[in-house]
Amino acid sequence: MSIDRIKLSIVVPVYYNELNIPHTIPRLQNLENIITNCDFEFVFVDDGSKDNSFSMLMEAKQQDPRIKVIKLSRNFGSMSAIQAGLRYTTGDCVGIIAADLQDPPEMFKEMIEHWKLGKKIVLATREDREESFSQKMFSNTYYYLLEKFALKGYPKGGFDFLLIDRQVVNEVVHIQEKNTNIMSLIYWLGHDQVQIPYVRQERKLGKSRWTLSKKIKLFIDSFVSFSYSPIRFMSFIGVITAILSFLYGVFVIIGTLSGFIELQGWTTIIALITFLLGIIMIMLGIIGEYLWRILDESRERPSYVVDQTFE
Repeated sequence: MSIDRIKLSIVVPVYYNELNIPHTIPRLQNLENIITNCDFEFVFVDDGSKDNSFSMLMEAKQQDPRIKVIKLSRNFGSMSAIQAGLRYTTGDCVGIIAADLQDPPEMFKEMIEHWKLGKKIVLATREDREESFSQKMFSNTYYYLLEKFALKGYPKGGFDFLLIDRQVVNEVVHIQEKNTNIMSLIYWLGHDQVQIPYVRQERKLGKSRWTLSKKIKLFIDSFVSFSYSPIRFMSFIGVITAILSFLYGVFVIIGTLSGFIELQGWTTIIALITFLLGIIMIMLGIIGEYLWRILDESRERPSYVVDQTFE
């Protein structure tokens, strides 16, 4: 390999993508005709798929030695799959892209140009997305809150298509944080970065496995991992509730002594108790989310378990 040649590793998490794989692999392989003076390595991580994704990846590997296949023992989630893939990369820089081709692999050419200029993190940020109104609303709300209360300056449209330097890869692998958002973690590291806006395309083949429960978990993980806002919100509500309760008590006492209000009955008391108990239960739930993650980290279980590797 000449001094001017670089090596690009591309990590692709795979979960029920048998319809996309026959199209995704050729698109990635075609990058050698677009990006010159570059050697490629394709790291596919099978995240416990129960369809034909794994067998199709193995067939592709027999045809192309640049392909690595990492098979996880079960489904651990896309973030854990990306963590596993990063560990097995050897490139000077590493790209991360989904297997469903909603993100154009050809953008890696522009990303590498920015990387060569010294940017250690190159983010393809979503300027818009060809998705339903409900999906757009959920995503826009999530990224707005994330930027507002957790990570200042976070791209409004979010990102999960990016290129990072080997140094950044090593740092992410070393951190080994569980129940986190890898994308937010990469942004949090704070290295020199550049953002390239693009329009995320509609998924053409297959059904997305990005369910509502997974979205909610990512939402909670992101805020618990990168923000104290939920705890501060609890403190704020506690103080406000205490002040209002005190003022209401003073009002009732003065009103009763003055005779312009009558003593309230059980209905008011029960309503107040129910309201306060509801606030307490919400607060306990928030505290529980933090405590569960502390417990999960203290167990020192791995974020993923690799069943087999084919390099």
